[in-house]
Amino acid sequence: MDTFETLSEAMIALKKSGYNVDFNIHSDRLESSDSKYKLKPEEFHVDAVHRFEGMTNPDDSAILYAISSSKGVKGLLVDAYGAYSEALSPTMIEKLRIDANTERSAEHRSAEKVKRSVKQ
Repeated sequence: MDTFETLSEAMIALKKSGYNVDFNIHSDRLESSDSKYKLKPEEFHVDAVHRFEGMTNPDDSAILYAISSSKGVKGLLVDAYGAYSEALSPTMIEKLRIDANTERSAEHRSAEKVKRSVKQ
């Protein structure tokens, strides 16, 4: 998996890999910014996740999701670290969780290890 220094660098590289649609999140679906595509949770998969930490300001932190769909659509979703979590349906929250088929950046894996050690 590629590691990126910045969110914009990751977005450019992923767009070159075919993730060309910009998705917005709604409580029960993903929707392209032009409203052409509307994907229910059962119609998409999170292929990769990249986490970016704000160097000086935690508000600059974000998660980039690379999404593919059963309809052949590939695109990107940017989440400003849980900004949408309260508005999502339980099905959408579950769908955006990382599974065994999701690639994760090294930074993301490190953050998960820290979370697990803190919980113990």
